[in-house]
Amino acid sequence: MLNRLFIFIIGFNLCTAASTVAQTVAPGAVGTDSIPATAYFLQLEQQTGYFFYYDHILVDSVKIRRPEETGPLAAVLQKALNRTALTYSIDDRERKVYITGNLRVQLSLPEGLYRETGKPATALKPVTVTDYGLSDKQRRNATSEERIYEIGNRNAPRHPQALLTGNVKSARTGEPYPNASVAIDNEYFTNSDAYGNYSLSIPPGKHVLNIMGLGIRETNLNLQVYADGRMDISVQEQVPTLKEVVVSSTQTRNVRNVQMGVSRLSIQEIKRIPTVFGEADILRAITTLPGVKTVGEASTGFNVRGGSSDQNLILFNDATIYNPSHFFGMFAAFNPEIVKDVELYKSSVPAKYGGRLASVLDVNSREGNKKQLTGSAGIGLITSRLQLEGPIVKDKTSFIFGGRTTYANWLIDLLPKEYDKSRASFQDLNFGISHRIDSSSNIYLNAYYSNDRFNLNNDTTYGYTNRNLSLKWKKNFTRRLQAELIGGYDYYRYRINSDSNVVNGFKLFFDIRQFYGKLNFVYFLNQKHSFDFGLNSLSYLLNPGTFDPASKGSLVQPDTVSAQRALENAVYITHRFNATGQLSFSTGIRYSYYSYLGPQTVSNYRDGQPITDETRTGTTTYGKGKFINNYQGPEVRFSMRYAFTPSFSIKASYNSLRQYIHLLSNTTVISPTDIWKLSDPNIKPQTGDQFSLGFYKNLKSNTIETSIEVYYKNIKNYLDYKPGATLLLNHNIETDVINTKGKAYGIELLVKKQVGKLNGWIGYTYSRILLRSTDQSLGSLVNNGDFYPANYDKPHDLTIVGNFRINHRFSLSLNSTYSTGRPITYPIGRFYYQGAERMLYSDRNQYRIPDYYRTDFSMNIDGNHKIHQKTHNSWTIGVYNLLGRRNPYSVYFVSEQGIVNGYKLSIFGSAIPFINYNIRF
Repeated sequence: MLNRLFIFIIGFNLCTAASTVAQTVAPGAVGTDSIPATAYFLQLEQQTGYFFYYDHILVDSVKIRRPEETGPLAAVLQKALNRTALTYSIDDRERKVYITGNLRVQLSLPEGLYRETGKPATALKPVTVTDYGLSDKQRRNATSEERIYEIGNRNAPRHPQALLTGNVKSARTGEPYPNASVAIDNEYFTNSDAYGNYSLSIPPGKHVLNIMGLGIRETNLNLQVYADGRMDISVQEQVPTLKEVVVSSTQTRNVRNVQMGVSRLSIQEIKRIPTVFGEADILRAITTLPGVKTVGEASTGFNVRGGSSDQNLILFNDATIYNPSHFFGMFAAFNPEIVKDVELYKSSVPAKYGGRLASVLDVNSREGNKKQLTGSAGIGLITSRLQLEGPIVKDKTSFIFGGRTTYANWLIDLLPKEYDKSRASFQDLNFGISHRIDSSSNIYLNAYYSNDRFNLNNDTTYGYTNRNLSLKWKKNFTRRLQAELIGGYDYYRYRINSDSNVVNGFKLFFDIRQFYGKLNFVYFLNQKHSFDFGLNSLSYLLNPGTFDPASKGSLVQPDTVSAQRALENAVYITHRFNATGQLSFSTGIRYSYYSYLGPQTVSNYRDGQPITDETRTGTTTYGKGKFINNYQGPEVRFSMRYAFTPSFSIKASYNSLRQYIHLLSNTTVISPTDIWKLSDPNIKPQTGDQFSLGFYKNLKSNTIETSIEVYYKNIKNYLDYKPGATLLLNHNIETDVINTKGKAYGIELLVKKQVGKLNGWIGYTYSRILLRSTDQSLGSLVNNGDFYPANYDKPHDLTIVGNFRINHRFSLSLNSTYSTGRPITYPIGRFYYQGAERMLYSDRNQYRIPDYYRTDFSMNIDGNHKIHQKTHNSWTIGVYNLLGRRNPYSVYFVSEQGIVNGYKLSIFGSAIPFINYNIRF
């Protein structure tokens, strides 16, 4: 009762103050010229006696065209600030004026706070609000905080719980907002999914609904809940210009979520990280996170918690990307201008994902602006990009298009003369259509194309391409049941041509084709129980290699390795259980069934003998569509969280995974000449188990995230290679590979600050990945059967990413990374055998190349933030490898005049300056 009386007194005083007659501006304060905002506010203070409060950084570049008429202060300010990003609030009682940007000071209690208004409603009505960056029509579309929304039928039978569902979308573009924090009374929490949908089970009554997230204005709505109902929310975008904005509910997501080992990066964070040539790079941003490593420059492949580069499932709009790199690995295959969100699962992998042992990288593109035609473009030293989006049918159907290309040959021409014949180019294209069929169903079409072509100062030309197409239908059958049906086609190909010498001219070709279908369901039972379940199917068709003469005059003998076919099916179910406010579980199982199919000829070998050409006993031929052999098994997913306080929790998880496709490569990175191989009767699928434990603590009102995660992983049937192994055009690749067992373990530390002028993160990882072969049937054992480091084992890794925002137009970014050098096998002596001198090598990967250290720096300069101008521009200027360190990428040895000499190869041996110009329209 005392609390209600106290609120009533405050509300009465505020309302009284708001009703006071505003001060009239005298004629001396008018004119038609434009003056700085600070000078204009000073004149008004002198004229009216009111005190003006504002942030100098917010108004430092704003000029105001003074209105020609006199009148009440509110009317004059409304006219003067009409074409700026500024908003005002007047407190007549205290004679104060507050000038703000996107946050308007509320000086009175919301109308109807203590009385029920309107009829039962399940949808929103347009309400006028004032906000930064929106047209008048877009402001009317935003959700109002100044009314009470009634949910459900007030005459419906009362139940202990009511289901509140809805969608979070942008008031400006109409696109959904994923991963927005949705909270009721700071007691019930959830996050919007990839389509902006959310569901919460709450008791009937009066509640406050809170929506927060990166890049959007915090929204608080008053609800009167009677029964099940829907609340769609149009949120307003926010460009932070104040010193600090605390988003506590969003920042506790890392503590509240049951999943561990999940990393999310916004596209704004990615663009602030300096990269080579200044092009925002999603995969290089991922490698700054703890537990994620790369073997060096010119490598877009990455290693997660001891996993090899082929053990990462990379999805782009549900399509599999087999080679996610451009231009010798210096650029990622994803255009940052069309990317919506990036999620990396290192552990607690959702049961709907499968097929890889180490991680899942899920990248999704934006749907496109459903309100108006917009776009952006960028010009760099060696690349340019263009992005367009807009409505096809307003508020219903939209498109988005993005394209990139390079013109790097001028840079290659500056290299030493021995590279003067080298050439390189790449292009990629993205296209997407989003269509809203009705309020409960949507359809999405996404297409992706990339192409690379290069040669390295010789007559051999390399080229590879990705082509992906996906179609998705999403349907909300009820408030509790949602479904999505996905179908698509993936294609990856590389080709090597050499035709300058007619006699030796050749063409080498390899490709992967796969068709897939997925059916996923989400069922929300209540606040304690929810389920994900579904099934998927994937059909593989691999061409492991075709070698043909380049022309009729070539003497090259054709050679073709038989095509491989397989079918991988899986069903899964996940149960999320919130036992109490502190204790939550997520349990799931995925059962996969893999079939290797004909037509195929399979080699047979003697049982218990090494798999070699000498032990081959014959072959067996299978017809088209015949099931040659099957592999199957369950994959268990379990995670739990116990929250001791709202800012501290402990999590544990266990994952078992299976992988039926293998990368055949004698390099540590993804290369365009790599070959993929399906599991067959002689090559078993890879399996792995991972145990993880994590501690999560937020500090200083949830503005600083800290976490410690430890893990241990077992790996079986990982393929390593015999000395002198032949990978290309090998008809019996099983004779040159070794099945190994592995163990990986490590600890990851992260300190992250996302708000304030200074933000960024510090990540440290200690990890090991060790392999060994104990199968005597394989012949001689590597390192006598003892553990040896994998060729991407790098125990220590430290990364610092920092961004300092000086004002809303200028910021500085710094990225510094250190890691242990990767393993290598050195020659350690010489000996004579059969009259010839031979080299004696150390145990496999016994030594290491020198440690890696690099620092990058960039400046980000935005143009002015005037709302009504047609274009907005920005510059990114910086230096990659600021200290010019010659980090070795590899060490190799050459015998020269009877002496073995060692050499270090560095990709970037000096500082690389870059500059990019970006424009939005």
